[in-house]
Amino acid sequence: MRRKYGIAGVLISAMLALAACGGGGSTGTGGNPLDTTSAAPSGSASGGGGKVIIGSADFDENVLLASIYAQALQAKGVQVEEKPRIGSREVLYDQVKSGGLTIVPEYNGNLLAFVDQQTTAATTEEVNAGLKEKLPAELEVLDSSPAEDKDSLSITKDTQTKQSLNTMEDLAKVSKTMTVGGPPEFKKRWEARFKEVYGIEFKAWEPTGPTTPDAIKDGTIQVGNVFTTDPKMTANNLVPLQDPKNIFPAQNVTPLLNKAAATDTIRTTLNSISAKLTTQSLLDMMQKISVNKDEPATVAKEWLTSNGLA
Repeated sequence: MRRKYGIAGVLISAMLALAACGGGGSTGTGGNPLDTTSAAPSGSASGGGGKVIIGSADFDENVLLASIYAQALQAKGVQVEEKPRIGSREVLYDQVKSGGLTIVPEYNGNLLAFVDQQTTAATTEEVNAGLKEKLPAELEVLDSSPAEDKDSLSITKDTQTKQSLNTMEDLAKVSKTMTVGGPPEFKKRWEARFKEVYGIEFKAWEPTGPTTPDAIKDGTIQVGNVFTTDPKMTANNLVPLQDPKNIFPAQNVTPLLNKAAATDTIRTTLNSISAKLTTQSLLDMMQKISVNKDEPATVAKEWLTSNGLA
């Protein structure tokens, strides 16, 4: 599940940023776009000399997105420096705001929750309207892509076919016969909300954590909370149920920029990427990184070339 940030998280990250003096980030393929436990950067980036500095959080998907941005801009003749695996949102956000970083790939719903903890925005349009209102003058977001990395309730394709389940509304008709799995906090956060919005009530809740996709596949649970770009979606033949009432807020991949450092070339290039980036293409790319062990930069280059962007 996604985590929202409070003031304490910001203070902790600031302390980490001051204290850090070396070391690198994890190179694992997993990661949560809202994880606040990642290491702070070993030093502040410098945005001087007209160089565009692109940072990323400490998980492979964000590194991939940053590489896509970097290589596309380089193809347009822009001088780019990459700062991968910096750490948590608190640190990245402050670095972009101060100008230490020029660009980071963000997720619009979680970014809005970070700057406005009282938001109730759910759709892409509502979330982006909220960002335009709440972001400080130093920052701007560009076009959101259709690609999302968000929570879902997912099932096997076999279950989908046998029980004619396509939406969370469909699930409500049979949920009392099913066991659901997810992170340990999943039940506390979502049980009442599922019932209120969709009338979904499960037979049992299991704390399956990172093993959730495998637990769905082997039948330990029948439905589970899986991120939509988790490579195991494809590997385990899973499908996310549609969420027509937007119980899970939009999490579109969206570039966050330092406004003073942005140029028309940057804006046009990144908006062209967003126009072509889909959840399925992101899932396919993550499959190559997670399963085939391809390097994010290599996968990024392949995607850009196939879409005429590099």
